Amino acid sequence: MFAKILIANRGEIACRVIRTARKLGVRTVAVYSDADAHAMHVELADEAMHIGASPAGESYLRGDKIIAVARATGAEAIHPGYGFLSENPDFVDQVVASRLIFIGPSAASIRAMGLKDAAKHLMEKAGVPVVPGYHGEAQEIVLLASKAREIGYPVLIKARAGGGGKGMRRVEHPDDFSEALSGARREAKAAFGDDHVLVEKYIEKPRHIECQVFGDNFGNAVHLFERDCSAQRRHQKVIEEAPAPGMTPELREAMTEAAVKAAKAIAYSGAGTIEFIVDASQGLQADRFWFMEMNTRLQVEHPVTEMVTGIDLVEWQLRVAAGERLPKTQNEIELSGHAFEARIYAEDAARGFLPATGTLHHLKFPKAAPEGATMRIETGVRAGDAISPCYDPMIAKLVVHGKDRQAALDALGAALSQTEIAGSTVNTAFLAALAADADFAAGDIDTGLIGRHQQALTAVPPPSREIIATAALAASGADHLPPSEDPWSSLAGYAHFHPMARRTRLRHDEEEIVARVLVGPDRRFEVTLDEPADAAQSREPDAALDPDVFLGEPLVPPVLRPPMTDWEWGTPASPQSPLAPSFTGRRFRQGDEGQRPRTARWPGHVTVFEGAIGYIFAVPDPLVRADEAAAAFDSLRAPMPGLVKLVRVATGDVVTKGQPLLVLEAMKMEHTISATHDGVIAEIAAEGAQVTDGTVLVRFAEEAHTAMPVSAG
Repeated sequence: MFAKILIANRGEIACRVIRTARKLGVRTVAVYSDADAHAMHVELADEAMHIGASPAGESYLRGDKIIAVARATGAEAIHPGYGFLSENPDFVDQVVASRLIFIGPSAASIRAMGLKDAAKHLMEKAGVPVVPGYHGEAQEIVLLASKAREIGYPVLIKARAGGGGKGMRRVEHPDDFSEALSGARREAKAAFGDDHVLVEKYIEKPRHIECQVFGDNFGNAVHLFERDCSAQRRHQKVIEEAPAPGMTPELREAMTEAAVKAAKAIAYSGAGTIEFIVDASQGLQADRFWFMEMNTRLQVEHPVTEMVTGIDLVEWQLRVAAGERLPKTQNEIELSGHAFEARIYAEDAARGFLPATGTLHHLKFPKAAPEGATMRIETGVRAGDAISPCYDPMIAKLVVHGKDRQAALDALGAALSQTEIAGSTVNTAFLAALAADADFAAGDIDTGLIGRHQQALTAVPPPSREIIATAALAASGADHLPPSEDPWSSLAGYAHFHPMARRTRLRHDEEEIVARVLVGPDRRFEVTLDEPADAAQSREPDAALDPDVFLGEPLVPPVLRPPMTDWEWGTPASPQSPLAPSFTGRRFRQGDEGQRPRTARWPGHVTVFEGAIGYIFAVPDPLVRADEAAAAFDSLRAPMPGLVKLVRVATGDVVTKGQPLLVLEAMKMEHTISATHDGVIAEIAAEGAQVTDGTVLVRFAEEAHTAMPVSAG
């Protein structure tokens, strides 16, 4: 076994490798960029060396710097993790030339599977079924369009290099082929430096099922069963599970046999994944699966395989790279129970899964696994860490294991409901909604499930009166007293002649909230939300407030008023006015925080947690005044940091609502910015401009929108 290894990666996977290395008594060297100077993987490693600026191209993609650090620190081998240089055969050659060991497959194996077209030709020769399509070298648009017609629409345009859904477009009609091809090529070039594509038949009800394989340097290869990764959005995995639901013995035997055959065809050594696309339109059948691609590295979702087999895949990687044989034969590898992995991302699911940034001011995972289950939290961040726009915005992987699929699914939902993250928009509510989706729960999944159900899965119910009142109380700070031995300091509020009131302003989405927090000397809090004058006048004359209650009246929009719940009481509202509130409440005193919704206060905000949902309330600075509504109408801002890749209009152009204006590239994906209303372009960002979150991309002419007719769209 090695004495010391270098980990050429960051974040969650670097921390994961460090844990196994420590278990085996192997010392570790971490590398880091400017952005990661205080990152968790730097703290966990035995040694750490700086390798460059924050952009990956100046640090984690600099193989020369990484190799120099390995030699300077005496590391014997380099573990690439996933992403970055993990599937770069040139880097592997450089590592070997430097008399170091690459913990992974040979450069020849990576090259054999690195380009999808060449890999599919190789698999055909090895007797592995492949998807019908065009995998040739010729890239003329006329030829590709002709091949698409031969294959039959719908077709899928795919970058031949890379993965993760980048450079991929589904095309339904010949008229859309040219534009889809251009977008796929641009995205592929930006992500992989290669704009070659292939065209394949689009499977109507596709399942993405992959097999974990492992080989050693003695010609041995085994499989560790399958994982189902069909729950995807924008061709990127969201929740993975093992084993695949509905898997038949016949399909498992055929698929795992094909996977091992594929690994042996390239003399594969180390951890790898053979990905298959399965036609599930008539159930899972042994003759309806095809090779899609091979990932010549450890997968992000490898923990679900570890949970159902009890095997540490990183340990196997280290042992095989150190010259040992596979620790187990095929007959010794057994499948036990069911596991799920949910990828928790900093992203806004309601806005098309736009990547988000921010500081994780509050980060709290479940302290223990749900009853009857086991759980792992794979993360590379802590409270106080920032989500950088330079890297993938994944915060953590929540992994659960149960005796069967239903037990594991219940544990996943319970664990998500206990996860608290504040400081950035996150996808926990979306993940919980997906886990609870009827089709997903029944195992009736395919890669289009999220797209079909996206509106329901990303919809978040408006905050209840209790949530709003809880936010107002937390924002006021009245229920947070500093520790003190002074009995006067322990009072929540004190005044000689009347209770002390605190006025608090909040904003949730576009709704402005004004609350009055009344602090009693006996540690009772009363929260009243302002209402319009006409609503107050229409109130029943005998309606009165009980001074003992924690009160949350509804805002003006009646959508904020949920149905009565078992904790509500009071005098009903006047039937003459839909805005008249019913006086509802719940008794709260200081110290009874466990009885009310969980909260997290962070600079300028309060997050209230209800299950897996985190309701974010902004607490505006009372000294700051700005006409945000007018600014929002006059301009469009960048929803995230990125690069202005393509500008479709020019200054002076008249545009209509919904018209594409420019393309913003962020996280190596393209996002189209469209006009939110009719107008005339006064200014627009230049192509090639690097922008930050909130940068003005487009300004509309002021005189134009005052006279512009309202769009019917």
